[in-house]
Amino acid sequence: MSGAVPEAKRVTARDFARKKAAGERIVVVAAYDALFARLSEEGGVDAVLVGDSLGNVIAGHDSTLPVTLEQMIYHGAAARRGLRRAMLIVDMPFLSYQTGSDDAVRNCGRVVQETGAQALKLEGAGPRVEGAIRAVVELGVPVMGHLGFTPQSVHTLGTRVQGREPAAADALVDAARRLEDAGVFSIVLELVPAALAERVREAVAVPTIGIGAGASCDGQVLVLHDLLGFTEGFSPRFLKRYASLADQTRDAVRRFADEVRDGTFPAAEHSF
Repeated sequence: MSGAVPEAKRVTARDFARKKAAGERIVVVAAYDALFARLSEEGGVDAVLVGDSLGNVIAGHDSTLPVTLEQMIYHGAAARRGLRRAMLIVDMPFLSYQTGSDDAVRNCGRVVQETGAQALKLEGAGPRVEGAIRAVVELGVPVMGHLGFTPQSVHTLGTRVQGREPAAADALVDAARRLEDAGVFSIVLELVPAALAERVREAVAVPTIGIGAGASCDGQVLVLHDLLGFTEGFSPRFLKRYASLADQTRDAVRRFADEVRDGTFPAAEHSF
């Protein structure tokens, strides 16, 4: 129709592969709602990840383990409504895919159907996870893998850098190869030494997305609330803050409160 605004071309799993082949770095942020997803897209990201980190960032839990499938669907659908171009990737939460391929297909299919996600992320490796990945990929859904520190395994791994010892490093490289064989289109590497991340990048053809994994990865991901400076008291080595919005938010609310209490807000121009 004349004058209609053309639909923006969405980033896909194929674009991740193309960017890696062209040597273009991939930019991902984790965000959890329509507003921040839209602002992230307008800032130029390639993909928005609705991570189960919302359990920590939004819900105030001390891990991702309490996050439910329904919560991921709610936040995934909200983020999708803020996007026109960037790829939407949704985390599958704890126990939504580890209990068997049938459960994985059912739950992953539901997330895609109810959120409009273009891809899903499944943490970890091993027979259960790799079987789930194969089944979901066979369903026609792109899957992103996640190795290194995997938050759903926090009670086993602890929050620490993974793969420092030679045997652990070799195991992680082998796991990356197995995930690629299972069909993932990319792999997040979290909290691994930079040299090991480089080994993984050389060992697999799919793009690697780093968070605390050095500069050699094919792309980087940070939680939007972290890079904006909202999450005070969280200062891991890998995090660079690009703003200090916690301070600005407190100041704005303080000024609002002061003006309400002294009667200067609302003024005549704010009234009908």
